[in-house]
Amino acid sequence: MSSPRGMGLFLNLGHAFDHLLMLIFPTVVLAMSEELGRGYAELLPLSLGGFVAFGACSIPAGWLADRWSRFGMMAVFFFGIGGASILTGLAAGTAQIALGLTLIGVFAAIYHPVGIAMLVAHREDVGRVLGVNGVFGNAGVAFSALIAGALADTVGWRAAFIVPGAIAIAVGAAFVRLPREAQGRAQAARPAARLSRADLARVFAILTVATACGGVIFNATTISMPKVFDERLAALTHSTLGIGILVCGVYLIAAMAQLCVGWWLDRHSLKSVFVPVVALQVPLFALAGTTESYFMLATAVAMMFFVFGQIPINDAMIARYTAEEWRARAYAVRYVVSFGASALAVPLVAWTYRSSGDFRLLYYALGVLAFVTFTAALLFPAEEEKAAARQMTA
Repeated sequence: MSSPRGMGLFLNLGHAFDHLLMLIFPTVVLAMSEELGRGYAELLPLSLGGFVAFGACSIPAGWLADRWSRFGMMAVFFFGIGGASILTGLAAGTAQIALGLTLIGVFAAIYHPVGIAMLVAHREDVGRVLGVNGVFGNAGVAFSALIAGALADTVGWRAAFIVPGAIAIAVGAAFVRLPREAQGRAQAARPAARLSRADLARVFAILTVATACGGVIFNATTISMPKVFDERLAALTHSTLGIGILVCGVYLIAAMAQLCVGWWLDRHSLKSVFVPVVALQVPLFALAGTTESYFMLATAVAMMFFVFGQIPINDAMIARYTAEEWRARAYAVRYVVSFGASALAVPLVAWTYRSSGDFRLLYYALGVLAFVTFTAALLFPAEEEKAAARQMTA
């Protein structure tokens, strides 16, 4: 039985707001320098606390969801992240901006362990559900650049935080008014797929490597993209809004990867999807390190297609191999690793830009991380295919 449509829509919208509000700053920072009197490399680290909190607060969020209420935690998410975004827009200086961004990260940490656990509970078509949810998340990533650029250029950088924050609170108010029967599911839980203890340990070790490397890659690419386009696509645009439109277009096209990968996951073994998706990232990062203008734009689309495409694969591993009653905590651990590692992207982006004046070294480093993930994917147990087949016929 499917989850109620209303609940699914709100959970998907939550994913969009989660990434949208976390990634407003990397675009807005381009318009803040004059008012604050600091450069890009100096202002970017203000977001570090938010990305650390994004990972560190996942475990308590997952624990509270399993022990108290997943629905209640999602309500806290909508109101908390919206309020924190408004406070950031009202900040009086860099210290208050850093505090506001950290609070956004605290509440943003709720979504992934709680919202995704709610989505995949009792579902057979996990790949499709994760793919659709991923499109919403990546739409949030995409529109963060567009909305932030538009509001920063037309109203001011503060509006880029205040307006989306107010909308998130409004969505939260609608969410808590869902009928009580839409807040839960009556169907019995689907049992997790069975593997030997050794193969199960190998799956979660590979998931840890893929999650850590993927976290750095995802965050470094999404944080650096507006600045990369600002420097390498000067022939196409010169405004913050223009950069936001281009970044948004790249992310929206790349978001379709999650639908494709989700469809593939429901029909094939995890390994047969995992290996090619991460393998193709390696040469694309090498290209992204040196290309400019229209070729850079095309490379960015292809690169982000496979970066985004990896996300539902990692989530599907948790959905297939963990029991329903502690799945929120399992997702919490997965996202602590992901977002904890992704926090390293902030100093990595700032350091490579400060030391070399461009992003060539950054993309080469990300290519190395993609190769590490590819090597790990090759070690994914072959028995996974047999286990999946047994599960489908059970």
